[in-house]
Amino acid sequence: MTSTAKEARRLLLAATRHGTPRTLALGLVSTSAAAATLLLPAVLGRALDVLLAGEEGAGRWLVLSAVLTVAAVLLDAADTVLTGTLNSRTAAWLRARLVDHLLSLAPARARRFSDGDLVTRGTANAAHAGNAPSAAASTLAALALPVGGIVALALLDLRLAAVFLVGAPLLGLVLRAFLRTTSDCVARYQEEQGRIAGRLVEVLGGARTVAAARTYGRERDRVLGPLPALSAQGHRMWRVQGRSTGQAAVLVPLLQIGVVAVGGLLVAREELSVGGLVAAARYAVLAAGIGGLVGHLEGLVRATGAARRLQEVHAEPPFPYGTGQLPEGPGRLELRGVRAVRGGTAVLDGIDLTVPGGATVAVVGRSGAGKSLLAALAGRLEDPDEGTVLLDGVDLAALDRPALRRAVGYAFERPALLGGTLAGTIGLGPRDPGPGRIRRAAREACADGFVRTLPEGYATPCARARLSGGEVQRLGLARAFAHDGRLLILDDATSSLDTATELRVTESLLAPGTGRTRLVIAHRASTAARADLTAWLDAGHVRALAPHAVLWAEHPAYRRLFAAEPAEPAEPAERASDGEPASNGEG
Repeated sequence: MTSTAKEARRLLLAATRHGTPRTLALGLVSTSAAAATLLLPAVLGRALDVLLAGEEGAGRWLVLSAVLTVAAVLLDAADTVLTGTLNSRTAAWLRARLVDHLLSLAPARARRFSDGDLVTRGTANAAHAGNAPSAAASTLAALALPVGGIVALALLDLRLAAVFLVGAPLLGLVLRAFLRTTSDCVARYQEEQGRIAGRLVEVLGGARTVAAARTYGRERDRVLGPLPALSAQGHRMWRVQGRSTGQAAVLVPLLQIGVVAVGGLLVAREELSVGGLVAAARYAVLAAGIGGLVGHLEGLVRATGAARRLQEVHAEPPFPYGTGQLPEGPGRLELRGVRAVRGGTAVLDGIDLTVPGGATVAVVGRSGAGKSLLAALAGRLEDPDEGTVLLDGVDLAALDRPALRRAVGYAFERPALLGGTLAGTIGLGPRDPGPGRIRRAAREACADGFVRTLPEGYATPCARARLSGGEVQRLGLARAFAHDGRLLILDDATSSLDTATELRVTESLLAPGTGRTRLVIAHRASTAARADLTAWLDAGHVRALAPHAVLWAEHPAYRRLFAAEPAEPAEPAERASDGEPASNGEG
């Protein structure tokens, strides 16, 4: 068994332990139902014998038969209710656990899985894995019926059991072949499902681009590309199940006929009563109940395959945090000997950079120079492969999570609108800033005006807010402004703003008395010019650290960085329409 399979089994065991009371109750109910089902043929057979013999007490046996019948019906109803509640609660626990783990990963780790694939794992796969405790509990009862049927045949007459056991090994082979093949089919089927879902989410996210490029047919074919493989695995499962059912359909009646035939001979010899023959016929049916057992085992196989896919996510190590706290300080940021390798290439190599407490440093460089990676390392969204990042002399890796996130704030080029409402997305953070601070932050980010024009204002649900790219950026800036921290990192967070709006936002950002250190990823000369210092990133190194005016005057190569800058990068005026969203996540 592979390590992934073992971990998947451990995950299912943990899920079972989480629902222990309901699992035990379900096991008790299903076992009791099986016991009632096993007792009923014997009681009916005895009632028939008493009636045929004209003995007294037939009424008691008939009443007992009725009681067992009613008990079986009630227990079956309880089994249905317990199974449904146990499955839903276990699936919910697995989903919550998956989400918790995903949120604990470094962003780069989480990006290993596509959005659609994660949705499939968190919905369909979690639902299938959530069936494991109920399937396990029910399987014991399903196994008790054939085993109990064989034991009951032996108690009636050993020759009856012997006739049935002659064909039992063949039933076992049918069951073994079914489980082995079905396990592989289920795993491949679930993988293809995730692949289709991942591609579908990508296309839906770029619906406007697809429409503009008129590539609907091509994208449809790409999304549905895995469909033949999905269909092949689905048909393969049906063939396996059909073959197993067909083999059992031939073998089981032969065994039942054999038991009834031997029972008839025993009745003819007066070695078995008529009631005993009726009971033997019913027990032969129960003993041959491989169909019900196969259904439960198939559920376990499907649950194990789904748990394996969940475990692949859990196998990604969570982002480690320390236990330290930050001392009082101005927010001095230091990167010492930082090296970061991505895709086998050193994007940043030997970075030494100091941002004085309370100062603003703009980071500029050509596309692909590693500016956004530097921003991620500066606030510990990712860790460097070598070197350290310190805030007020403390290694960020030594801080506990709440201390780090209270101290460092971010604004992104493409902020995600989380929090339910626009007020919620601005206030999203380690602390609730309150309505007053939310509105003040929106004014500082030039977002208050357009928010107030919406029918529901700050209470507008994010999903219904039709916003331009610049408006979304201003909400992201407002969220960064709403929370007090000693370091604020802006990763190209004003790129969609027009010049006038950017100027007003920058004035709020650089206003005296904020007490914040600011690291700004910049693409515009105007942004760099307003910073205290500019860090010129080139070929993985900090080529120079000086005021923008000095770099502009002394380095023609620096001036060429902004040569292609448009005179007036206008903010889109129109609201985002249906299809591709203005923002699809934080960059």
